[in-house]
Amino acid sequence: MLWLYLLTRISLWVTAHGARWLFPRGSDVREAGAVLAPFQQWDANHYLHIARDGYFPAGAGPWMDDWDNREAFFPGFPLLLRAVHVVVPSWTAAGLLISLVAGAVAVLALSRIARAYVPEDADGRRTALFFLLSPCAVFLAVGYTEALFLAFALPAWLAAQRHRWAPACTLTALATTVRVSGLFLAAAIAVLFVLSVRTRRDWRGAAWLALPALPPLAYSWYLHAHTGDWMAWKSAQERGWYRDLHTPWEAWANTWNAAFDGVHTTGYAAMFQAELASMVVGLALVALLARHRRWPEAVYVALSLWALGTSYWYVSIPRATLLWWPLWIGLAAVSLRRPWFRTVYLCVTVPVSALVALAFLTGRWAG
Repeated sequence: MLWLYLLTRISLWVTAHGARWLFPRGSDVREAGAVLAPFQQWDANHYLHIARDGYFPAGAGPWMDDWDNREAFFPGFPLLLRAVHVVVPSWTAAGLLISLVAGAVAVLALSRIARAYVPEDADGRRTALFFLLSPCAVFLAVGYTEALFLAFALPAWLAAQRHRWAPACTLTALATTVRVSGLFLAAAIAVLFVLSVRTRRDWRGAAWLALPALPPLAYSWYLHAHTGDWMAWKSAQERGWYRDLHTPWEAWANTWNAAFDGVHTTGYAAMFQAELASMVVGLALVALLARHRRWPEAVYVALSLWALGTSYWYVSIPRATLLWWPLWIGLAAVSLRRPWFRTVYLCVTVPVSALVALAFLTGRWAG
């Protein structure tokens, strides 16, 4: 399992090396960029700035015109990045190391979860293959939060399946320090808890269900102390990424227009098309989970879709698919029943994954 994981990491490094030589910024470049430069893009810079300077350096904040809205990002990853930077001098390398280790934990946990859902995938290798070669897999390897979130969320789900509520909720609380998606996981675990209760004694574990809410509450209190806004992280998302509340049909229409009306450059339009496709996949996944009465998993994915699908337009839904472990397990199950499906999947997703990785590594918007 870890061999497959390491091989995909090597493939990404090869892609990054080629990107900095073959696709430099500028047509007359004579020297390639720094080795780690392709990995320090977009949100990775936000996490670096938070880890290095804090959320409100030298009195700066959202009251400034050129503010970068960094409070939109939860503190779990930046705190860990700052800690690792103590022993790893390069900020970029520190972020890559976090994702490397966290990604390995996530893959091992995913393979164990897959065994419970798909006994035919005895070692979970097929599920891991579908996951690691998914279209947005590049974000598991760079200094983003997906790998770290999954390193907490997937073991939490594994513990919840075994009705070990204390470790499940503790790990979920750690996940909520990384992404607000941790609250969706907490809701799914709460549903699983209610469905698993058989006796009055079983209700003793209910108190643990409140634990995942504490980190977001603490972060909201911290932001309120500095900005006067209890939902400052949400306000920052609205300012920086147009994530103000809209109806689902308005969000779909706005994303459709951005994808096909020629308003944006082809690169951005292509990513909006990917947003639409990912929403369709997510809705189909929720429907299938509900059909098979997988209510906790359906709640988890549905809440994610609701959060991402009620903004002005869709942002980062393709990247969010990495967090939908039932999707990768389900695709692996289909491939076991229909052997041709794996070939089709790999022929489609491998080039798409390479293109998304190349877009990100060359500084273009991706995922």
